[in-house]
Amino acid sequence: MGKYLIYALDGTDEQALSRRMAAREEHLRMVGELREAGNFIMGGALLDDEGKMIGSTLLMEFAGRQELDAWLDKEPYLLQNVWVDVKVHPFLMAKK
Repeated sequence: MGKYLIYALDGTDEQALSRRMAAREEHLRMVGELREAGNFIMGGALLDDEGKMIGSTLLMEFAGRQELDAWLDKEPYLLQNVWVDVKVHPFLMAKK
């Protein structure tokens, strides 16, 4: 199993927050399923200085990059053009 850090920025146009809010319920439902399956480790919204959501960061665990990409292919924030700049990095968790 590999861990992956996803850093995803929303669009910056005037409709960006509206798209996020329209897709949010489905995104959170999917994250809940990923949590139950053991894929979601942690995550949340990135905020600007005024507290407005402008992106997301997630720490995920999948058997490999192919499984991660299969999730991304179904991710509502990508399908509904919320995330416009997504970076995925393999992640090595520090040992306690």
